[in-house]
Amino acid sequence: MVDRPAAKTDRRALLDAAATARNRAYAPYSRFPVGAAIATASGRIFAGCNVENASYPVGTCAEAGAIAAMVAAGETRIAEIVILGGGRDALAPCGACRQRILEFADGATQVHMASPDGIARSIRAVDLLPEAFGPTSLRPPAAPDDAR
Repeated sequence: MVDRPAAKTDRRALLDAAATARNRAYAPYSRFPVGAAIATASGRIFAGCNVENASYPVGTCAEAGAIAAMVAAGETRIAEIVILGGGRDALAPCGACRQRILEFADGATQVHMASPDGIARSIRAVDLLPEAFGPTSLRPPAAPDDAR
């Protein structure tokens, strides 16, 4: 985690945090390291990397690691997130991570897909997963009017 004063996110710092995390990834099976870095509204940056396991479904995505670090530190809102993979092209989050990001995003949350050359594409989190099931999906139905 990197503490920063509450201000506009320094995208270079966010990209650097994702690159540092990617360089620490544990990816002996896919040989495809991924790093992710989250900036919160308070200006703090949290990073995560993918951690593979010989039993493939048991691995952890970089975005999940960054989100867990954010939540463990007491933050619950993603302002921006950068995802940086091990290939030449920009990397979009997998379906499960799109759902994870949406859990902590709002309408202004930006998802930046990066390549080694920098941020290649940005998209609003709400556009990552159209018709998403999210926290508002679990709200109880409104009470019927008791007018008779």
